Amino acid sequence: MGGLSLAGLIGALVGLALGYVDYKVVGGVVEGKLRKLDRSSSAAEKEEFERKIRILRVVLFAVTMLAFPVIGYLFGSVVAGG
Repeated sequence: MGGLSLAGLIGALVGLALGYVDYKVVGGVVEGKLRKLDRSSSAAEKEEFERKIRILRVVLFAVTMLAFPVIGYLFGSVVAGG
């Protein structure tokens, strides 16, 4: 029964860091593009738009913070042969 490999854990840590950078860069670009397209004319529409932006940021954060470390772990394990 195998445990966690050191190379895999290092890969996961690198993946976590890359995921965070990706979240900040992609999230910023996507949010900026969406804000340019915002056609809210009332306070209620603006509030709804901001709510949707927050949901997008949370989903993007969750996906990148989960997927990148998993991919990094697998990559580190495969490269190290463990």
